[in-house]
This record gives sequence, C-alpha cells and structure tokens, in this order.
Amino acid sequence: MKKSFLILMLTVIVSAASCSFTTKVENDPDKDKLLIDLISYVLGKGHYDAKDINDDFSKEVFSDYVDALDPLKRYFYKSDIEEFKKFEKLIDDEIRNKEITFFNLTYDRLQQRMAEARTLHKEILEQPFNFEKDESIDTNYEDLPYVESKSEMKDRWRLQLKFNALSSYYDKVEEQIDSVTKNSNYNRKTSIVLEKEAREITKTSLKEYFEFADDLERKDWFSIYINSIVEEFDPHTYYFAPQDKDRFDIAMSGKLEGIGARLQKKNDNVKIIEIISGGPAWRGNEVEVGDLIMKVKQEDEEEPVSIVGMRLDDAVSLIKGPKGTKVMLTVKKVDGTIEIIEIVRDVVELEETYAKSSVVKKNDKTFGIVNLPKFYFNMQDYNQRNAAKDVKQEIIRLKEQDMDGLVIDLRDNGGGSLQTVVDIAGLFIEKGPIVQVRTKGESPEVLSDKDRNILWDGPLVILVNELSASASEILAAAMQDYKRAIIIGSKQTYGKGTVQNVMDLNRWMRSNDFGDLGALKLTTQKFYRVNGGSTQLEGVKSDVVVPDRYSYIDIGEKDQENPLPWDKIAAADYDLWDGYIDFEQTINNSKERMSKNDQLKLIEENAKWVRQKRDINKYSLQFSKYKLNIALNEKQAERFDAINDYKTNLTFQSLPYEKELMKKDSILTEKRKRWHESLSKDVYVEEAISVLEDLKINNIRRSKNPLTVKN
Repeated sequence: MKKSFLILMLTVIVSAASCSFTTKVENDPDKDKLLIDLISYVLGKGHYDAKDINDDFSKEVFSDYVDALDPLKRYFYKSDIEEFKKFEKLIDDEIRNKEITFFNLTYDRLQQRMAEARTLHKEILEQPFNFEKDESIDTNYEDLPYVESKSEMKDRWRLQLKFNALSSYYDKVEEQIDSVTKNSNYNRKTSIVLEKEAREITKTSLKEYFEFADDLERKDWFSIYINSIVEEFDPHTYYFAPQDKDRFDIAMSGKLEGIGARLQKKNDNVKIIEIISGGPAWRGNEVEVGDLIMKVKQEDEEEPVSIVGMRLDDAVSLIKGPKGTKVMLTVKKVDGTIEIIEIVRDVVELEETYAKSSVVKKNDKTFGIVNLPKFYFNMQDYNQRNAAKDVKQEIIRLKEQDMDGLVIDLRDNGGGSLQTVVDIAGLFIEKGPIVQVRTKGESPEVLSDKDRNILWDGPLVILVNELSASASEILAAAMQDYKRAIIIGSKQTYGKGTVQNVMDLNRWMRSNDFGDLGALKLTTQKFYRVNGGSTQLEGVKSDVVVPDRYSYIDIGEKDQENPLPWDKIAAADYDLWDGYIDFEQTINNSKERMSKNDQLKLIEENAKWVRQKRDINKYSLQFSKYKLNIALNEKQAERFDAINDYKTNLTFQSLPYEKELMKKDSILTEKRKRWHESLSKDVYVEEAISVLEDLKINNIRRSKNPLTVKN
C-alpha cells in the first residue's frame, strides 16, 4: 500500500521545520491549475524515464490518491468511491486540460466525511467499552472493503477506538498490579474507573489528531494530489510546496537560521520539546523544555503577535529568521510564570546530521570509526561546511592518534550530495573514476577523483545496511570495485541508483501573480558503478553478509512502487587497489567468524520473529485474550533480551578537541556517552575492527605515499 500522505502531512505539522508564513485562506484554483500544467510539462521534458499520461496512468493515480486520502478506510463510503470512479480514466484528460474537477470533488467530500467522523467518534467514546466481549479487529486496511452504511462506518470507528482504548486499559491494569505489589495499602481502582480513564486517553488522542487535520489547508491536500501524480513516474519524484522546500534545504545542509529549539503544537499552544545544543536558545539558557511560547515580537515591530491557536508552520515562521536579528518571546514557563525573553537568532547547526568520530581501543591497538548520517552540503554554496570536509577533518584527527585502521559507518545513511561522495572516495585512492552518471539520451559522464594525494591508505572497512541508499551506495560500490575496502553489512543495500535534481518552479515563469509555486524534485539521471553495473534495485552486495533487524522486512527500492529498472553500461577505466596482500583471505576469515557468532544467530532469529509478527493483522479485543497474547509475545521475546546484553571488548573515547567542547556542553557529553555505549554493544563494529586487524598492508606500496602514517 502506498504510504499515507495524510500521516506524512500530520508528521510535518508537528515537526519544528522551517516554513513560509501564510494566513489561513483558501488557495486560488487558478494557481492549482497552473501548477498541474507546469509540473506535467516539466515532468515530460525533464524526467529520466517520462511516462505516457494516458488512461492506464490515470487509473494508477486514482488508486494511489484515494488510498492516500483515506488509508484506513474510515472516511469514504463505497458510494463515494463509486462516484469518484467516474474519473478513474479521466485524470489524464484533466491534466492536459488544466482541470481540477476530480480534486475538488474528493477534497469537498473528504471535508464532509471528516466532519461526520468528528461527531461519530464523540458518540462512540461517550459509551463504555465492553472488554469482555469476544470480538476482533482486522488491521489489514488495504484489503478491507469500503463500508456501505453509516452503521458500518460507526462500527469500524468503534473497533478502532476500542483497540486504542484497550491498549491504554491494559497498561493501567498492569500499572495498578505493580502498585499493589509495591504497596499493600494502595487504593485500587475498579475496572469501570480504569476503562473510563483509558477512554479519556483515546479522546485526547483523537482530539489532537483532528486538531492536526484542522491545520491542513486546501493547498496541503492539493500537494497530496500532485504527489499522487508525480510519484507514478518513480518513487523519488516529489513536489515540494514552498514550506516543504525550506525543510528539504535544511535537511540537506544540516543547518537553519533561528533560535535553535524544536517546537510542537499541543492543543492550541506551541511547546518547546528540545533545545538544540549550541544554538541561541541553548546559549541564552533562559528557555527550557516544556515552556509554552505565547507571543512573538520582532525587533522592528511595536506589538507582539499571539501564536496561541496558530498553525505550527505559521508560528515557526514568525520565530525563525535571519542571523543577527532579534526576536522577543512571551513564554509561559514550566512553573507557570510569564517571562519575555529576547533571543538573537543565529545559524543553528543540527549536529546529529553531521559526521562524528571516535577512537576505538582494542588491546594495544588504536582504530578509528567515522559515523556519517548523510552526505550533506549547503545547497547555495558547496564550499561551506559539507560531509567531505568534515570526514577529511575527522580522519586527520584520528591519524594524529596513530590509528591502525578506519571504519566508515554508512548504516541508515540515505544519501545526499554526489560531489561529496567523489571527494570522500578520493581520500582513499590515488586517482580514478568514482561513479558514472547517465542522462537520458546521452553518453555516461564519469565523475573522477583527480587529486593524486591519499589521506588514508591503511586498512578500511565500510559498514552498510538495507537503509544505506543512493550516495552511500556509490561510495561503498566504488570502494568495493577498487577492492579498497571490505564491505560488511546486509545482503544488499537499499538499491536507489537514480539521481534527482530539485527544480525551482518559479524559474519557469516569466511573470507570476500567484506567489511561490514551490519546487519539483525529479529523477533526471541514473548511477552506475565504475564496473558498469547500476546500483538501482540491486544495491551493493556486502563482501561479508551479516543479519540485522531489517533482514526480513521489505524496505528496499525493489519494494517501492514504480521503481526504474536495473541495467548495465560499459565499465570505466580503473585500476584495482594494490595496497593489501591478503584481501580475499580476510573476507573469508570474517565470513567464518560470522557463521559461528552466536550474537548474529540470535539477531537473525529475532529478525525472523519480527517479520512473523508484522504479518499478523487480526487482534482480539477481548481483554483476557489480548492479555494472553501479550504475555505470549513477551515470553517469546525473552530469548532475545540477550541481544541488548551483548558486550564487546572494545573501548571508545572522543577525540581531544571534542573533550574540550564537552567541558562546556553537557548535552554533547551525554550524546557521545550514549553513542559510545551503543558502539560497545555493536557486534558489527566489533567484526569491523577484527577485519581491520586481519588486513595486511603492502608496505612497499605504502612507502611510496608520504602522506600516510606508519602502523
């Protein structure tokens, strides 16, 4: 089932992302028509594998769009779908004719059905749930039929709400049992009271859900419609509304300009949920997690603006602003007092998106590990902070500690800038091609490292998993093809071998009376390894395959809708790395160790068990059966507790420069402490270090390079 855009939009609303200020008004339909026309034109001209917009295309859009609007089938009736089906083969015609009749129909009907659902769920939650009744709920929503009557719709909502309340009821019963066990004088509550409390929790959750939905404007729903169209071309082509483009830029650069706090809408209030280490709010030390921001005043305005009840996007846009400007916040503190706090905005770097490193000690040897969450860069100026510069700096610092080998951890790295990949790969080889990029109808372009200097020519291991994608796969593939590094990880990486460019739609218009039109991220090229094979669908197959929690879950490119196919082109001209003398033997040694590793066997059993549980869609709503099922799951899960108890014989410590920062930054200290604790239990890192120990260096070759350190 295609991902729920409603859930996506709700997630966006509760995040503290950058956005453009807008008042809550309906969009001009003429702007919607212009967007449809412009986007279809850009797709037709610029997409790597543009599709014919015909009746078959229309049917696919219809199915995905309706599913995106109502993924749980709790709003639309069968009669609604039958009415909508008049347009099943007409969406292509509407695109060509710049019409939005189908969207208008579905949007208006959804608003009507959501209003009905508000009344419906209130009626249901006024009555107690009978947790002794033997009934069940089927959560395989994709195969559920649409309801035909109001009574069926009410029953569908009742089962879902009862399921939610049953979970809370179970928790409250268990909490009471614990309390009685600890204190024999504990005043027990009746099951009636506990059921009512569980129902109240469900009421609150639904209230917040509908508040989030209320924050969605017509233009947000229209973005869902547009994306149902563009994602038929491939899974990575996507329309960014203006505020979403800002979020994308922040995600790629790892920085924003503002006060350095993450915000969340809670009821009608804007609540601070995290203070970003090193940011203006953190430096000022006047606001804290839990504070509510009531009003916002700019330095050039006389009166503050109340943000109570405002959309989170709009509130955030008032609070954020250019570096050096001042903002005055009227804050209700955690203790209930009201304060006016002045903060000078600054560039806030989101450190969790940046490369970090650690010294690894094993016996009398020193190793280094660099964790790279993404290949970030500044979209306006590549010469500013980027992943390649940071990785280079971390390696230099690790070399100063006389490391004997290096691990680059690309697990969960979804990609980013292609240029940073080329620059990072160049740190490990003398020179040569890194990746081939092909544009439709053109010969492949070879992107090469042309700098003969090598920063690190010692033993190198790269860690990957099923979520290592795109740019991560290019780096791993290049190092594998050169036999420069040993790749340890999943059977294959994600398999995203396509290149996307973000096109500002405003640049296509000579004049525009509709304001910001947003941007379109579309697939324009494909990646190919230096050996000629595409990383599309197949990804990178690890030299040493190890199981992990994703091993039996469908999460790769091949499991998405509308992926581009795999293919192959001619290999580039490159020379294998000749710096090792026992490369294949080291791989075989690792495979042998991994096949006997009890921790990995347990992890694989756990992965199979998780997959088995994910396939279960039917749940009992009778408390006794529900409780029995949880007890059974907990009993089965007990055998996997040992996974978290695992301990390596490795020790980890921050580099000297970071230790100095920690003296003034307790948050950074805590973050690194948690990271090091996680690494000390990481069987994959443990094996990576063992591989580094096994890799023997060709010392004759090393003596040719004055930039390296001696082992």
